Amino acid sequence: MTDTEARELLETLVSIPSPSGEEQEAAEALAAFFERHDREVYIDEVGNVRAPADDSVLYTSHIDTVPGDIPVRIEEGEDGPELWGRGSVDATGPLVALAVAAVREGVSFVGVVGEETESRGARFLVEDRAEPDAVVNGEPSGWDGLTLGYRGIVQGTYVATSESGHSSRPDANAIQDAIRWWSSVEKEFESDPYDPVFESVTAKPVDIEGGPTEDGLAVESTMRVQLRVPPSLTCEAVRTRADDHLDNGHVNWTDAVPPTMQSPRTPVARAFRVAIRNQGGDPRLLRKTGTSDMNLFAGAWDCPMVTYGPGDSELDHAPNEHLPLRELDRATAVLESVAETLT
Repeated sequence: MTDTEARELLETLVSIPSPSGEEQEAAEALAAFFERHDREVYIDEVGNVRAPADDSVLYTSHIDTVPGDIPVRIEEGEDGPELWGRGSVDATGPLVALAVAAVREGVSFVGVVGEETESRGARFLVEDRAEPDAVVNGEPSGWDGLTLGYRGIVQGTYVATSESGHSSRPDANAIQDAIRWWSSVEKEFESDPYDPVFESVTAKPVDIEGGPTEDGLAVESTMRVQLRVPPSLTCEAVRTRADDHLDNGHVNWTDAVPPTMQSPRTPVARAFRVAIRNQGGDPRLLRKTGTSDMNLFAGAWDCPMVTYGPGDSELDHAPNEHLPLRELDRATAVLESVAETLT
């Protein structure tokens, strides 16, 4: 059945630009939705929208999106109308489905900020409130999919300095040191192409700069790097293996979020499988190669949890990001059923 309320809230929120750090207007619109339903709601000191209620299950997703101007519109697709716009999939669609289900079933809800950058909302949340009985984190999985695992991540910045000299000299400069170190790191974590990506370390440079210093007496290089960590390894082990290849230079490791793999046999996962089947779907159990706020929740809280939400994750951050509205309807119904079961 068409869920008019969910569709209208989705269009409202997608129409409000909310890149990380600029979530206030969208947060206020989301809080107003809870106020219209006579729910207790407030915006906390970091910008999270908090609607406390029955903690049998905490529904949570992120308000922020990545930058990108996609004109908000509804177009007819293969499965009916689709809403186009930045955030429709990642993760305003899941956010709306969770919010609407939370209002209808009376469970706790938090819309967090900053997930696309440093996850400041989730980090504040786990320090500021007690552990719930269960968590459903909102990210696109498809209405019939259930995400149980995410790889972790370690991030850092490589820094090196060398004396300046004529380019004809054979001695390596700091730029070469950076390139050689990163080549060694990539070789260290090479995997068989037939191995699942989820079980491998993915090493990516995300930014690099280098050249002579202003006084011309030295050469400097900096490189920001990310390494995705599978559940078979720890963040510390991956950092150590990367550091072992250092010659000149050092790495300032700035962040480490452990991987997580949840059991498919928890009460939360079982409730989702039943709810998806009741909506006519065949449940799919997923493992994602990225990292989400669920990693942080799993590291802080010893309770069952899953990640769920409408949308095709292949459209995350894409210029053609859009969400079929029938998928939003189905996901909202699934989340209502799960909340009813868990409470």
